[in-house]
Amino acid sequence: MNASPTPNPVSPSEPVEGLKASLMTSLEKRSSISLAAIYGLRMLGLFLVLPVFAIEAAHYPGGDDPALVGLAMGIYGLTQGALQLAFGAASDKLGRKKVIVFGLLILAVGSFWAAAADSLYGLLIGRSLQGAGAVSAVVTALLADQTRDLVRTKAMALIGASIGLMFALSLVLAPALNSIAGLSGLFVLTGILALGGVAVVIWAVPPEPAHPTVVPKGSLKEVLTHIPSLRNNLGVFVLHGVLLAMWVAVPQMLVDAGLPKEHHWWAYLPAVLFGFLVMGKTLFPLERKGYLRAVFLSSALVIALVMFSLALVAGGTPNLWCIAGILCVFFSASNILEACQPSIASRGAPPHARGMAMGFYNTLQSLGFFVGGAVGGALMKSGGAQVLFGVCGLATLVWLLVAWFMEPIEAPAR
Repeated sequence: MNASPTPNPVSPSEPVEGLKASLMTSLEKRSSISLAAIYGLRMLGLFLVLPVFAIEAAHYPGGDDPALVGLAMGIYGLTQGALQLAFGAASDKLGRKKVIVFGLLILAVGSFWAAAADSLYGLLIGRSLQGAGAVSAVVTALLADQTRDLVRTKAMALIGASIGLMFALSLVLAPALNSIAGLSGLFVLTGILALGGVAVVIWAVPPEPAHPTVVPKGSLKEVLTHIPSLRNNLGVFVLHGVLLAMWVAVPQMLVDAGLPKEHHWWAYLPAVLFGFLVMGKTLFPLERKGYLRAVFLSSALVIALVMFSLALVAGGTPNLWCIAGILCVFFSASNILEACQPSIASRGAPPHARGMAMGFYNTLQSLGFFVGGAVGGALMKSGGAQVLFGVCGLATLVWLLVAWFMEPIEAPAR
């Protein structure tokens, strides 16, 4: 007697009995929370080194070369971007959870390698290996597999929230932990957090939904020629490029405004938390009413206005309260976009090629980080903060123009 396939933990096509359709089922909650935890553990470890990397790397042999330090810092985004598509495609064939575990183990190996490095070249190799654990696409694809359309934005928002929260937490914890354990200790902690993510995958994430026996395989050409996906992929590239580029200048602006670097979290943490509050009060109610496109475009416009506002502030005497207020507005818009973009990408992707499609999406996200850091540093060096923020604003306007032609996004069927 043939064994029956494992039932889907969440069947998007079936009604949810005993609950309001707009609420998550228990399995959807479990999937969303556990996968967001994996994302959070991974991103906390990676973010922890960023606030102190450039300063600490200067003490390693070879650390007197700023270009090499920048490469070691940014190489993570390059290797991750190069491998996201391959990991996503592999998860379509081999299963999401297996690929996630494999990627987290690579991240752990890279972290321990960097912890043991005695030169900047060793750090560069370790950072490259960290990026090679490119599981972002697979995590979001699995979450899309296990949630209904009606609650998918809310589920994706947990991942977006985990990114923002881990970024804010890293800004608070990194200086203190670095003073205790040094850069190598932060890399060891990153490796431990990656192994913790493996435990979450094995014991907390629900079983993968069963797929039909015969499923047509998505092709790379199919993913690369899907216009709505390309439009959204441009958006995630610009958003994360701007996100990283702005942090090349914002910390120094806060110092110039009178806030010591060890107290920068006083500005960052309230801004991030305020952004979460705005996202929860606006995104989900408006999405249910069918206004997701309007929310998306409005948020992109706000990002552009924030960049031009920062350019104006950079051209005068920095005011701490002005910068803090602008950061609150920025995180309100960016948190909404962090939740919108993966949801729109997963909805539009063919189900049989969702892993590959999300892989391409996350490839552009990772390359956005890499390009944002590299170009942001070059702009800061050649033209200063005003030029940096002006270019970021113009790039966002180009994205807004392209996104304007997106089709209306209907409210998910109840």
